[in-house]
Amino acid sequence: QVQLVESGGGLVQAGGSLILSCSASGRTLSNYFMGWFRRAPGKEREFVARIYWNTGSTGYADSVKGRFTISRDNAKNTVYLQMSSLKPGDTAVYYCAARRDTATAYEAWGQGTQVTVSS
Repeated sequence: QVQLVESGGGLVQAGGSLILSCSASGRTLSNYFMGWFRRAPGKEREFVARIYWNTGSTGYADSVKGRFTISRDNAKNTVYLQMSSLKPGDTAVYYCAARRDTATAYEAWGQGTQVTVSS
């Protein structure tokens, strides 16, 4: 079972940048997809970005494409979400998640980290 802990959230002004980290423990992440999701107040949770651990292949929601970058550090078993050109609409609780590449749904979730973008 993978355990995930996010960090790096905070308050930032519009146009600013922030880097979120997701530290994984319990097993290595080979053959895992790692994803970032977010839930804004009053809205459903939505997909933000994902990375396939084995190859580093990435995917993004259209709303963050060109502004956010997901990456991984094999040695640290950590996934990052670099966020730039932040907008007030990016305000949300951000969650890290993991799923095996044979699974159809994400199986492990972090506790979330708050990101607030002020105008």
